Amino acid sequence: MPTASIDLAAVVLAAGQSTRMNSAVSKVLHEIAGEALLGHVLAAVASLDASPVVVVAGRGQDDVAGLASSQGAEVAIQDPPLGTGHAVLQARAALEGFGGDIMVVYGDTPLIRPETLQLLIDRRHQADNPAVVVFGFRPADPALYGRLVLDDSDHLARIVEARDANETEKAINLCNGGVMVLDGAIAFDLLANLGNDNAKGEYYLTDIIAEAAKNGRVCAVIEGDEQEIMGVDHRTALAAAEATLQDRLRAKVLAGGATLVDPGTVWFSADTVVGRDVYIEPNVFFGPGVVVQDNVTIKGFSHIEGAIIGDGAVIGPFARLRPGTELAEDTKVGNFVEIKKAKIEAGAKVNHLSYIGDARVGMKANIGAGTITCNYDGFNKSHTDIGAGAFIGSNSALVAPVKIGDGATVGAGSTISNDVAADDLTVTRAPQKNIAGGAERLRKRYRSEKEARQNDNTKQDK
Repeated sequence: MPTASIDLAAVVLAAGQSTRMNSAVSKVLHEIAGEALLGHVLAAVASLDASPVVVVAGRGQDDVAGLASSQGAEVAIQDPPLGTGHAVLQARAALEGFGGDIMVVYGDTPLIRPETLQLLIDRRHQADNPAVVVFGFRPADPALYGRLVLDDSDHLARIVEARDANETEKAINLCNGGVMVLDGAIAFDLLANLGNDNAKGEYYLTDIIAEAAKNGRVCAVIEGDEQEIMGVDHRTALAAAEATLQDRLRAKVLAGGATLVDPGTVWFSADTVVGRDVYIEPNVFFGPGVVVQDNVTIKGFSHIEGAIIGDGAVIGPFARLRPGTELAEDTKVGNFVEIKKAKIEAGAKVNHLSYIGDARVGMKANIGAGTITCNYDGFNKSHTDIGAGAFIGSNSALVAPVKIGDGATVGAGSTISNDVAADDLTVTRAPQKNIAGGAERLRKRYRSEKEARQNDNTKQDK
């Protein structure tokens, strides 16, 4: 687990537009594993107890500012956008007087691990006291990445942007991952001295290395995995980040003692909790807010979101659990059953072809096939209460608000709109009428009508 820093602040750069995403939604609000890219980054930062956290957004990015504020971060606006160095400088007012470490991360790099960030923090506090520690990596193709130029003692001498690099510098394969940890005592003074004499006319954060050297301070590099600093700025990268994160989540679930029959077909959200000895068949999807306790079986093609599943429950196949679902221990929810905002108590069964919404199903109650709780009248949602040990016959409609008492039985095909007392039997079917020989007479009539139509058609053809 990451080790919290004693005195750590964070600046999250999130002012990038969504141009390459071809989207009206800000880039950092696109989601992987049920969480916005920015949300993943803020979670990594929060795990290190960084405070304050400042998110730098662009003009008009109210959606970004809203998410940042909801996560307890402060917001600074970069307007106009004049480069990454200029962006970090916008956090100066929020960090006035702060002298600890300042971690700079990017809102579109959702795969960064807290453990990696901690390595940068630890390096900042080694004996040579580097002013800046940079995340470096060695890609197979350096392409357009900035190059990290080391001196003879393996300290970081400077960072050269690819478009400004000469041929010798381009031959370097140690590249800049963008993430940095700065000495907060001098960081903003260094940033204020940055120039913009470069190909883009911007204030590059990378130039802070040269500024630190002018002040007699060394800088350092921690090498890591390229995957962690994957920037997501187009849809293909979004899909790639999703795939990578899903692989991580599957590995975590497997290591935690669950069985995935076909791991590549099971999709998790970042916050999915799965217990031990859980058995998950192929093609199961977990939306946000799911907790699966021990010894649960989830059969194929089930979709689960916002649900708590108790020990020993059996779900699916083709089940849908919507937000607010709570399944107690040893419950069964079978094929083509949908449950929403309902509590299913211990040992109860909803085995097939049913909808249970805004309801309680008592202990060991049995819900027959085709049962629905009619919870919405077009204006209001109402509650259905089904008692312990109750038996609801197939194809029944329970018109809420309604209460079925403990041990009561509802006959198949009933529509129940009034309460049923405990241990009562209730049926609302229309009387059955049997007509002796009626089926044969009906067939003769239909046969005669059909022959007459065929004769008329033959005459018309002539």
